[in-house]
Amino acid sequence: MRLFRSSEILGIADEALQFALAASEDAHPHEYMGFLRGEDARVLGLERDGTVITDVLVIPGTESNSVSATVKTSQVPNDFNSVGSVHSHPNGVLKPSDADLATFGKGKVHIIIGYPYDDEDWKAFDREGKPRELDVLDVSLPEGESFFDFTQADIDAELGYDFDDDADYHEETE
Repeated sequence: MRLFRSSEILGIADEALQFALAASEDAHPHEYMGFLRGEDARVLGLERDGTVITDVLVIPGTESNSVSATVKTSQVPNDFNSVGSVHSHPNGVLKPSDADLATFGKGKVHIIIGYPYDDEDWKAFDREGKPRELDVLDVSLPEGESFFDFTQADIDAELGYDFDDDADYHEETE
């Protein structure tokens, strides 16, 4: 009996792949970069142990040009559902560069998307930069709370602000 479910990456949700392809095309001629998040396959209705890539996180402050994309590491969330990265190569080359390989250490799967950003213009790699299979899965993604679902009231509560009757707010110091 296993205590933990398999962390094998089973595939990527078609919706997540389509988002990454569109974001890469929108960023052209600059590189696009994001991080991949996964969900337990059983939560998505699959009767298999493993993880399905369901989300692409866009990191604020990412800087890119035609040959690179740089993420401010201080902006990357500490997320237990993180499974890898995705970025584009506007030149269409679907092979990791030395700079790509240097960033592949974290995560189990890394996707490179190439121009012209059609459904077949991408490849998946493991952390060593070796090509790997990654199925595209037609799964229904759960509606609900995402990593970035929060309101101003949530932020105020986290910061210790309290609203009074006059609609003014003050920091709770008592």
